[in-house]
Amino acid sequence: MATRERTTTGGRTGRGGEKRSDSLKHTVVTAVLAALRALGRLVGGFGTALPALALLGWLVLTAVTSVVGVGLLMTPAALRALHALAGRERGRLARHGFEIVAPDPPPTKLRLAVADATTRREAAWVAVHATFGLLLGLLGVLLPIAAVRDTVFPLVWPLAPPDATSTSVGIGVAHSWAEAASVSLLGLGWTAVVVGLGPGMARLQARPAVRLLAAGPDTDLSLRIAELTATRAAALDAHATELRRIERSLHDGTQNRIVTVTVLLGAARRMVARDPAAAGELLERAQTAAEEALAELRTVARGILPPVLDDRGLAGALSGLAAQCAVPCRTDVDLPQRCAASVEATAYFVVAEALTNIAKHSGAAHTTVTARARGDRLWLRVEDDGRGGADEAGGSGLTGVRRRVAAHDGSLRLSSPHGGPTVLEVDLPCGS
Repeated sequence: MATRERTTTGGRTGRGGEKRSDSLKHTVVTAVLAALRALGRLVGGFGTALPALALLGWLVLTAVTSVVGVGLLMTPAALRALHALAGRERGRLARHGFEIVAPDPPPTKLRLAVADATTRREAAWVAVHATFGLLLGLLGVLLPIAAVRDTVFPLVWPLAPPDATSTSVGIGVAHSWAEAASVSLLGLGWTAVVVGLGPGMARLQARPAVRLLAAGPDTDLSLRIAELTATRAAALDAHATELRRIERSLHDGTQNRIVTVTVLLGAARRMVARDPAAAGELLERAQTAAEEALAELRTVARGILPPVLDDRGLAGALSGLAAQCAVPCRTDVDLPQRCAASVEATAYFVVAEALTNIAKHSGAAHTTVTARARGDRLWLRVEDDGRGGADEAGGSGLTGVRRRVAAHDGSLRLSSPHGGPTVLEVDLPCGS
């Protein structure tokens, strides 16, 4: 049965209008921050597109002059520059969250280096980045300048020469305050373009590098084998950790209470003939201890596979977690079909751990949990507007979350710059 659920719950209730206002403010702030980050990526891409343009000219000159032998002398230096620029671009994109697996070092012999698949892919990237990437980067530089220039034009209009062009596109001359003020509308339009199209432009600029600068299929296969080996080790480690947790819970809690029940029942049996009242008191204490042991057993069982998943499915379980979160939390779940029980349990524990960390450490005012089915994969995203700076090495439980995800051959990505926002994305196979 298809499940589509959108709910808004929180630790505190308020008026509907205030919630909508807070939600709108949060959406606007998130969009503006995303646009600013996208502009930074576009400008950074512009910074590598300029040397890529120069390198493209160098490579073309080298190829043309190689016919007469002159270009052969320039080839080693050109290849070194090509590999260096490609490595710089991989590092730049990695800082922005793109995972690009670097290929093996190129051959040292000139003939093999020229014919190497990595060299050809890097040369193709230079050709695309020096043209298409340069254009997008230039737009990333000019659009915010135009937005600021036109928006504040009414403030500087009295200081401008009488025949000066009013708009950043070089059209029109303002002769009155009303005409000068109308220019600011164009500036707001540029701002809307930056906010609306900036993130997409940044992704479009990075796409050729993600495809062409990554390792080839042979390297991907070797990495896949290594990844599966690490996944198997993580699964065994997660299984052993879970067994130790269950053993500690049973030994430290349930076992002690059952021993108490046994002792109390033995004492009551010995006293029932000579002091029935005291025996009844012992039986009452034994009953209390047995009930506590049963409650602890239920807690341990819920920690293995939460029953709420069977009762309400993953969508209902995530809504329950959001309702219990101390930070106002919105859920957006669209799951056409159920996943494997173990996958849903992992997704549940991932979100539970993420919301716990948000409530304890983030100082966030809002958080959003999103779950989507993407083909045969389950995609989760938990985002908050807190202070950021989340670190797996900081004892926040993220290491355990990563192990749980890796045990299913899934992937986890954490983005938490200082100042926020923090975004946790998890991708899991539905059928594992």
